[in-house]
Amino acid sequence: MTDHSHRTGAPRDTEADTDAEVEVEVEPDAEVDTVAGSHADTDAEADAGLRGRWHDTLLAARAGAEGPDPLPYAENLLARWAEPQRRYHSTAHLRAVLDHVDTLAAHADDVQAVRLAAWFHDAVYRPDRSENEERSAALAERALTEAGAPDAVVAEVARLVRLTVTHAPAEGDRNGEVLCDADLAVLAGGPQEYAAYAARVREEYGFVPDDAFREGRAAVLRQLLDLPRLFRTPYGAAEWEERARHNLATELELLTSSAPG
Repeated sequence: MTDHSHRTGAPRDTEADTDAEVEVEVEPDAEVDTVAGSHADTDAEADAGLRGRWHDTLLAARAGAEGPDPLPYAENLLARWAEPQRRYHSTAHLRAVLDHVDTLAAHADDVQAVRLAAWFHDAVYRPDRSENEERSAALAERALTEAGAPDAVVAEVARLVRLTVTHAPAEGDRNGEVLCDADLAVLAGGPQEYAAYAARVREEYGFVPDDAFREGRAAVLRQLLDLPRLFRTPYGAAEWEERARHNLATELELLTSSAPG
């Protein structure tokens, strides 16, 4: 893990670093060199775009105040999002959430705080742990304070990150509604997109036996389907709710029908 604990970069997640690393087998790259090279170029361009978005968001959150160079913080966060144990909670997910926040930006009271929360909401992620959101929020508190963000912004970002434990913002919590809707928007993808999402989630929990995974995943799907509404913003309710419920119900049916005897 990249250590930017000095004054020009994000502090280490020291508690997480003391824990045993999750062992993940990385499949060998079967692509030919030219294809691998083109993928690397595409990834590099995407990361460059993310660095620019981070830079602009942090400067906007500072509102003209001086602070450290934003770049080392972006590098630290991108390194976290690219950790090998991630299959779904990856840099691609970060980009998707930021894009969905942009779509919903007009609904937020403080869209810069929401964007920062998107960067941090899964910054600490290990699929065999249950305290990822709390550690991510604590990291946001340390890093953003050091990076020169105002106290009120730091507190709001940390609150929003913790809110992703339940994805249940209070009525009128417009920032929370935007972040939670953006995070759950993947549920409303087309059939192929949703199937790819579900497959990546299964890969992320590859250490869990099939029977246990089916049982746990089915419980999560039922919990989501039992919610009175998945999306709280007007756009999310109109554009994503129906398709997301269809996808969830389809996955649940496939899981239960594939269960042995």
